[in-house]
Amino acid sequence: MANRRSFIAGCFAAGLAPKTSWADVGDPAFLSAGMTRGGSYVLCGLTSDGQIAFQRPLPSRGHAAAAQPKRAEAVAFARRPGTFAIVLDCATGLENARLTAPPGQHFYGHGAFSADGDLLFTTENDFEAAKGIIGVWDTRNGYKRIGEFASGGIGPHDIKMMPDGKMLVIANGGVETHPETGRSKLNIPTMWPNLTYLDLDGQIADQVELDAEFRKNSIRHLAVAHDGTVAFAMQWQGDVSDRVPLLGTHKRGFGWRVSNASDFEGMQGYLGSIAASGRRLAVTSPRGGALLEFDAHELTLRRQYEIEDVCGVAPAHNGFTCTTGLGVVMAPSGSNPQKPHSIRWDNHLVAI
Repeated sequence: MANRRSFIAGCFAAGLAPKTSWADVGDPAFLSAGMTRGGSYVLCGLTSDGQIAFQRPLPSRGHAAAAQPKRAEAVAFARRPGTFAIVLDCATGLENARLTAPPGQHFYGHGAFSADGDLLFTTENDFEAAKGIIGVWDTRNGYKRIGEFASGGIGPHDIKMMPDGKMLVIANGGVETHPETGRSKLNIPTMWPNLTYLDLDGQIADQVELDAEFRKNSIRHLAVAHDGTVAFAMQWQGDVSDRVPLLGTHKRGFGWRVSNASDFEGMQGYLGSIAASGRRLAVTSPRGGALLEFDAHELTLRRQYEIEDVCGVAPAHNGFTCTTGLGVVMAPSGSNPQKPHSIRWDNHLVAI
């Protein structure tokens, strides 16, 4: 009779072993990349009260992450223009797979899972053709790349799954870059960003461009409400002293709108992250040292919090949680105390 150890080994060999859930790794509410005091890079799970549930090593600086909906597995994306993404078993810290961008392409630091977790979609740059690409990866087959399609624009950065699970929305930032020139922006005089909705087979279902006066407003990051309203945070590519709105919303069939330009005085034309929670939107500006909270329907500014080097923000039970490059995890409303850590948090806080 087989003993328990050989039985379990047989289960693993047959693919029958139970998959680790997020509850098995400390029940984290968020994911964030960061850098330790020693200069090494990590991906962490954070609990709802700002404690570190787990910490796993990364080979270089991370940007955003995507949480597998079926199991305690996360994809950590390298900072643009990175050519790899790491699939981590958050329970063991083992690397389950490594995604490598095809020759002539690089990742933009973001990705989104299908509703069932079977597919991963990644934003990429075909830098020789100067066009955006969405890569498609089969998570059931070791994250094998099974296809790609056009993003509908240049410089696709963020990507989200729509609430119905049948469509993607892409922030095509409009800015052309090439690895040979690092993060230099090559087409500012002619750039024109857009918001593109794609069916899961890559067909364009809808596309939105802002008016000509906002042509240099690069659409970078997205938050999607339960009713399908897409909120987008922008980064102005003109003079930082220009008065321009940096937040907009769009709902298919209802058009787009932008906030008041005066709400962003002192933000240096730059928003770093965005999150939606009920009737509220929150955006961060690390350059302005501020988190701004808006009414999601009216796009009116409700509150502004001065938080040094704040960037990551995500919806939480009590509104929002944010992270800073100084190692702080906090609720801007002050409903829970600041949690200072020795890790300098990177750009994004991703809700699980």
